[in-house]
This record gives sequence, C-alpha cells and structure tokens, in this order.
Amino acid sequence: MNKTELTAAIAEKAGMTKKDAAAALEAFTAVVTEEVANGGKVQLVGFGTFERTERAAHTGKNPRTGEILEVPASRAVKFKVGAEFKKKVNA
Repeated sequence: MNKTELTAAIAEKAGMTKKDAAAALEAFTAVVTEEVANGGKVQLVGFGTFERTERAAHTGKNPRTGEILEVPASRAVKFKVGAEFKKKVNA
C-alpha cells in the first residue's frame, strides 16, 4: 500500500474527504518525525512505539574489497510493535 492508497483507506474508514485524510496523515508523520528527532518517543497503545536509538561507532568491512572501514556513530529509528497489532498479524 502506498501513501495515496493509505490516504484513501483512511478517508473511507473515518468518513472524511481524501483531502482531510491527507492533511491528517501529513500532520501525523510530521509530529512523529519531530518528536523522535528530538529524542522523544511516540507510543500508540496497541499499535506500537516509535523511538530513537543510538548506534556506537564500530569497524566494518567492505565485502567487495575486504577493506576495513571505520563506521561513525549514528542514530536510528526503532519501531516496537504493540501487543494488539502483533496479535492480529499472528492470527
């Protein structure tokens, strides 16, 4: 499902226009992105939690050349699935 299809599905499920659903989806992604980028987390009970994690610097290996590389520290986003979501997927 792509963004257009998701917007249409939200509009149908919530009984709103596609334009309103698109605005709501944009607002949701903007809020989640901003909160996680600032080090916070967004927890939607039953669905899951978005949070930022820290990755330490480490050495890596280029698989093509075998060259040893220094991989710098970085941040990543982690999504932990909620219990209800997991239950539906495994049903």
